[in-house]
Amino acid sequence: MINKIAEKYGNWMYVVFRVFVGLMFFQHGAQKLFGWFGGQSAELISLMGLAGAIETVGGILIAVGFLTRWAAAVSAIQMLAAYFMMHFPKSWTPIANKGELALLYFAAFLVLIKEGAGRWSVDNKFAK
Repeated sequence: MINKIAEKYGNWMYVVFRVFVGLMFFQHGAQKLFGWFGGQSAELISLMGLAGAIETVGGILIAVGFLTRWAAAVSAIQMLAAYFMMHFPKSWTPIANKGELALLYFAAFLVLIKEGAGRWSVDNKFAK
């Protein structure tokens, strides 16, 4: 039964996945860049500023499905760098070092790199 649902609605499920990942990632960037959503803005010319720029732009690109594989690749690299620079030195366990979100985003970006933007996306419109 679950296979039939996945086959029938798989394209829609993937759109929801891509949009949610993109919008959530955007929010993390907007926290860093603009101080939105309860965050503090960082200096643009800093590692946090660079991270905020990648997250903001990458999140928007992924959400709308434009240059999705490239945005996901850059974002995946950023998440690995964030994990190993900020979280891993505190502990090797992701739940203890609070790096589980960076690793979850990394895994999501790997899926986006493999699958691309999907049927309902800007990338798909330009491909035609």
